[in-house]
Amino acid sequence: MEMLTGISIKKTTYSKLKEVDFDNLEFGKYIADHMLVCDYYEGEWHQPKIVPFANLSLRPDTLALHYGQTVFEGMKAFRMEDGKVNIFRLDKHHDRFNRSLHRMCMPYMPEEIFSEGLKQLITLDNEWVPNQEGSSLYIRPFMYASEARLGVKPADEYRFIIFTSPVQSVFAKPIKVKVETEYIRAAKGGTGFAKCGGNYGGSFLPTQRAKQQGYDQVLWTVGKDKKFIEESGMMNAMFVINNTLITAPLSDSILDGVTRDSLLTLAQDIGITVEERAVSIDELKSAFFDEQITEAFGAGTAAVVAPIELIGIDDTGYKLPPYTEKSVLNILKHRLHLIRTGLVADRYKWNTVI
Repeated sequence: MEMLTGISIKKTTYSKLKEVDFDNLEFGKYIADHMLVCDYYEGEWHQPKIVPFANLSLRPDTLALHYGQTVFEGMKAFRMEDGKVNIFRLDKHHDRFNRSLHRMCMPYMPEEIFSEGLKQLITLDNEWVPNQEGSSLYIRPFMYASEARLGVKPADEYRFIIFTSPVQSVFAKPIKVKVETEYIRAAKGGTGFAKCGGNYGGSFLPTQRAKQQGYDQVLWTVGKDKKFIEESGMMNAMFVINNTLITAPLSDSILDGVTRDSLLTLAQDIGITVEERAVSIDELKSAFFDEQITEAFGAGTAAVVAPIELIGIDDTGYKLPPYTEKSVLNILKHRLHLIRTGLVADRYKWNTVI
């Protein structure tokens, strides 16, 4: 066991790196050799450690299993042109993680544990960061209530873990989505803006039903009458209507997407008109009838951008025009790629290079 800046490191005796087919990655199939673990008890965080990736041991009365105190983040690290590794928008992910923790009544995660722990973990598993085009190292920080006892209350003990996985982008090909008007993802005043487990578990049934009807994902609607589009599956939804990039405004029922924020920033800087406002189902229909909608896509860490080829509204499928290199989504995706891989200057200070 060795020490680095207060983080103990125990290296694996058997690396699984040689088992990875980096040319045929499946999302979440391979897990890197090590994970960071840090425990909270007696009112404070204790010494973090990096250990070989392994199973967890939980008592049946662990509070997270019963009352849902569990929060996670989704991040990525990229292999740069010079061979170094870039953790993309580390600070913004740390900030969002803490906002989710606050909503779930969980303790604040100190920056030095989150950031320094992540840097050292990825430094140790550097060879797991792919260099194939379109690939990256997916990073999963998460925290759960580890206290073992029954009783509906915020836990007094928590465990924080980070592990990583080499991946390709999901939804690389255009997808079909269904406007969901029976179920909702989140309600005003709820936990929609937080990355907590329940938000995702509650989405499975309507998504499963949409897939049975031939769709890949759903477009969630919001409001009493479910008239307005909010998110697309696990991504923020964006539309190009009348040469304007439109996406729903942030609220307590929508996730503050890091990719969303990055794309909007890039779009404004290259002169694309951006509007953060509600988009109604009726507006979408009119845009299709008037041939004013040219693009629709989801934006998220896992997918980056997921082009939409068809939107199902009621019993009608509305088809989008084909996408080209000049499509807004491809222009923005390419510019983001250049920044992440160090091919252009990072004037936004989004990259943490290790």
